[in-house]
Amino acid sequence: MTDRTASIAAYWDAAAAAFDDEPDHGLRADRTRAAWTRLLHGWIPSEPADVLDIGCGTGSLSLLLAEAGHRVTGFDLAPKMVDQARAKLTAAGLTGRFLTGDAMAPPTAEQRFDLVLSRHLLWTLPDPEAALRAWVSRLRPGGRLVLVEGRWRESGQSGVPYVAGAESLPWNGGIGAEDLAAAVRPLVSGLRVEPLDGDRHSDLWGKTVDDERYALIADV
Repeated sequence: MTDRTASIAAYWDAAAAAFDDEPDHGLRADRTRAAWTRLLHGWIPSEPADVLDIGCGTGSLSLLLAEAGHRVTGFDLAPKMVDQARAKLTAAGLTGRFLTGDAMAPPTAEQRFDLVLSRHLLWTLPDPEAALRAWVSRLRPGGRLVLVEGRWRESGQSGVPYVAGAESLPWNGGIGAEDLAAAVRPLVSGLRVEPLDGDRHSDLWGKTVDDERYALIADV
């Protein structure tokens, strides 16, 4: 683990205790939870699927996926996030596999998945385009990549600055839909973008957001 990777892991470990206080992280409000459930159901086949949740955080989306009957593998760089994700599914009486690992090299060996999901992660990575290639390689033929991304007004948690050198990260502060689509398009057979900002999507975030937020859905 490099010094920067260790710093990033330590940053998110420190954020883990309060992470679910954000409406779109903890999904504690019924309206927010229902809004994310509807989105996931629209993106994922109705049959039980093998899903890889990259940068799973405290496992809120993994929990929704497991509740829908999918076989979930989640991983995160921060061990304390992984601990919370594992505990969240256990408390719900659901099964999921949770690992600690780097998004640049998913710790899933040769396993392939029907769906690879990542939310609000690409901006933290030192080589996001290499990560995208690695993620697509984890999909089975006919699989789907779902990226929930955007351009953030702030990229720190609770006003705490991100790790030293974050300003040099290629997509620090997020990436717009047009640019992300250009990066993903050569790797997939087709894609679409769904806007997730504005008043009509306020339930997703617990408030109306005026920065750019969207989902990119790509098939291979």
